[in-house]
Amino acid sequence: MTPWIRVPALTETAFAHFRRRAIFDCNKWDPQVGDVDVVARSPLVMRSEAWNDVVRLAEALAAETLALEAELARRPDLHRALGLPRLVRRALASPEAPSISAARIIRFDFHFTDEGWRISEANTDVPGGLNEASGFAALMSPHYPECRPTGDPAAAYAHAIMQASGRRAPAIALVHATAYSDDQQMMAYLAARLTALGAHTHLASPAHIRWHDGVAHLDAAWFRGPLDLIVRFFPSEWLSLLPARHDWMRHFRGGLTPQSNPSTAILTQTKRVPIVWHELDTPLPTWRRLLPETRDPRTLRRRGDSGWILKPALGRVGEGVGMMEALTPREQRSIRRAAWLWPGHWIAQRRFTTVPIDTADGSVYPCLGVYTVGSRVAGAYGRLACRPLIDSRALDAAVLRAA
Repeated sequence: MTPWIRVPALTETAFAHFRRRAIFDCNKWDPQVGDVDVVARSPLVMRSEAWNDVVRLAEALAAETLALEAELARRPDLHRALGLPRLVRRALASPEAPSISAARIIRFDFHFTDEGWRISEANTDVPGGLNEASGFAALMSPHYPECRPTGDPAAAYAHAIMQASGRRAPAIALVHATAYSDDQQMMAYLAARLTALGAHTHLASPAHIRWHDGVAHLDAAWFRGPLDLIVRFFPSEWLSLLPARHDWMRHFRGGLTPQSNPSTAILTQTKRVPIVWHELDTPLPTWRRLLPETRDPRTLRRRGDSGWILKPALGRVGEGVGMMEALTPREQRSIRRAAWLWPGHWIAQRRFTTVPIDTADGSVYPCLGVYTVGSRVAGAYGRLACRPLIDSRALDAAVLRAA
């Protein structure tokens, strides 16, 4: 049985109002990609029992992921096989203690297939979409009184951050790639939620962070002083591109200021983790059940085998995913060439068949991004694509569950 329930789309008037509020209330500043609207006109509605199944699976995955990361942090001998940049491997191998971790948030991307639920990846480093996940569901649910939101991940995350800071009015830097509006919009949304709880928040670049005896300080025109916590929405592997004077290795080792997420999360962010599972003691029954078979590309018999998808180990937002029928010939050649030249930074993942659903936006392939904060599910984020590849052109959808 399908886990989805079809519901009618919002009327044109209601959708126009929803879209305006998404922009101004949810910081969804980029509701279009080019000339294409990427906000769905109807929610992704789940049957109650299906949502309960996903919650159980996601919480099991979260527990396994944190245990896996802890073991990998003790195994620098495996880090090269994970496809991590050289400087990142050096930072992870430092004899100093791992930097302090706080308020762990992960997003698992679920797909309902002809064989049941599967996951394509886990966003353990810098999971995005919080403004859409929390804001869209709150705006959409009044139009569907028979449904309710799956949760409020931004609120759950904000409360976890406040608790981890240990202070009533902490100074918190929300570190992100400030040149990207889609990164800034989520950080601005989260900053507002934290400010409402009493935090002093600062939107900042990683270049604004200075480390003194392991304690993070913000050095910006609007604030100079020590920080109680860092919220990072800047990919771990990008930190190694910063000049050495920023002491960026403190994000990995030797940092005494709590960080969410800690940069050691890159150990489970990389899609090459399954390649070293056989070297580890951590049991991973849920991961093994839900993640399609994953191999080093060099083990494939034929480079163009249609039963496998090529993916960059540290790719995000669907970038570089070699689902060949969804790409132009030029894109296909580029991906195959990169995987052939640098196979240690790519994986081959066995294909699965996502079951499409009919919506007001046509037949689409849904992806359900389920957030865990700590070990508990906090809500979900929906993406809808007109092709099996979920990328930047997919629609953002509110996720609701049947009451």
